[in-house]
Amino acid sequence: MEKNKHDTHPGNTAQKGPAPAAAAAEEEVKEPAAVDERIKPLEEALAAKESEARENWDKYVRERADLENYRKRVQKEKEEILKYGNESLILEILPVLDSMERALAHSSEESQAAVIEGVRLTHNMLLSALKKFGVTEIEAAKGSPFDSACHHAMCQVENGELPPNTVVEEFQKGYTLNGRLLRPAMVSVAIAPK
Repeated sequence: MEKNKHDTHPGNTAQKGPAPAAAAAEEEVKEPAAVDERIKPLEEALAAKESEARENWDKYVRERADLENYRKRVQKEKEEILKYGNESLILEILPVLDSMERALAHSSEESQAAVIEGVRLTHNMLLSALKKFGVTEIEAAKGSPFDSACHHAMCQVENGELPPNTVVEEFQKGYTLNGRLLRPAMVSVAIAPK
């Protein structure tokens, strides 16, 4: 006799009735709860990271704006320094200009000695104003050694009185600014006669 697959016999344990369905339903109920328990901490961690990312982005945007404002401020200060940096020097030179204008206004054939004295005083005023700002003359007196670092040789002159490679004449004064060459002295240099 052939057994029907659908036969249920009390001794047949191969087929379980309603018990497996109840177990599966219980497992399904347990599984979503377990999944929810695992997802909840992940969602919280994700929310915390999103919050941190927003905060970091806000900080970045603020810092970027601060940096841009700093750059603009530094550029503006730089422009003002370049534009008005010489203000104190010019304020020192203006009285010299005033003195020269007064000397020219009062000059005549009869007052030549007074004009010369006024120009001499004005020259001294200008030198002292430049010294306040670190400008000093380069030594280029007749007979002093020629120094290519601060003298510019305009020509060579045969001279039996002065040793070779010494200054014969200064054509234009040279100056340094705080120890740095501002303008070399233009000089003629002695060479041995042929």
